[in-house]
Amino acid sequence: MIEHKSPRDIERMHVTGRFVGQVLEELGDLAAVGVDLMDLEHHARRRIKERGAVSCYWDYAPSFGKGPFRNVVCLSVNDAVLHGLPHPYKLRDGDVLTMDMAVTIDGWSADSAHTVIVGTPAAEDVKLIEATEVALDSAIRVARPGNRIGDISAAIGAVAAEYGYRVNLEFGGHGIGRTMHEDLHIPNDGRPGRGWKLRPGLTIAIEPWFARGTDKIVYDPDGWTIRSADGSRTAHSEHTVAVTEDAPLILTTRPRRLAEEQGLAEEQGTTTAPNSRTPSS
Repeated sequence: MIEHKSPRDIERMHVTGRFVGQVLEELGDLAAVGVDLMDLEHHARRRIKERGAVSCYWDYAPSFGKGPFRNVVCLSVNDAVLHGLPHPYKLRDGDVLTMDMAVTIDGWSADSAHTVIVGTPAAEDVKLIEATEVALDSAIRVARPGNRIGDISAAIGAVAAEYGYRVNLEFGGHGIGRTMHEDLHIPNDGRPGRGWKLRPGLTIAIEPWFARGTDKIVYDPDGWTIRSADGSRTAHSEHTVAVTEDAPLILTTRPRRLAEEQGLAEEQGTTTAPNSRTPSS
């Protein structure tokens, strides 16, 4: 069942989304050469406990995993892209780290992912991350009433093609609201004008992810961590977004980006930060 949320419901989700964005920003700042992945996991656990939030991942046990997950954040390094199971590993210079987190606060969920480079960036890794961020922005722009899920998928696929990456269709975006995964699957490529018609109140997680050399995936023996089949590096960007009568509303914006756009809004003499209604990474 696809539930369309009221403006009040969306504001409650926005509270959750702001917290998710805040913690992801903190984790990105903490990710440095020599830092152990478990330090990041335990930081997220502390923050979730302090806030009184509930992790959507702790008891997550889908058919493909050896569940339950029993961690609160997915930490995927280099060729790992989805559901990276936190484990003892000290980050190295040049590592590509994806952090994916979803929580529920007062019954409403939000989900977001962010990829960073630890230490010295390689140009090809910068390009890969940029592609996912550009694809996310492009997809959010078309998340408007009257368009369809296929328009979102096609926007992502077009960016992937522009950057020269192939798209895996097994894992993509999804509906979100009272739980992390609600009805609607949003593939990362598709045909415009197809699929569910977007209406105000629809809340979705849009999450383009690409591997540099393939669209095929393999699973680690842990049953969770998903990697590129050829060992090439990967990146993943995700926001929870609400379709409104006006522009798309990003619910999981990270604080630093929001502050930057609020400053821009002040310079332009407007009262609403652009980021509250338009795409950003």
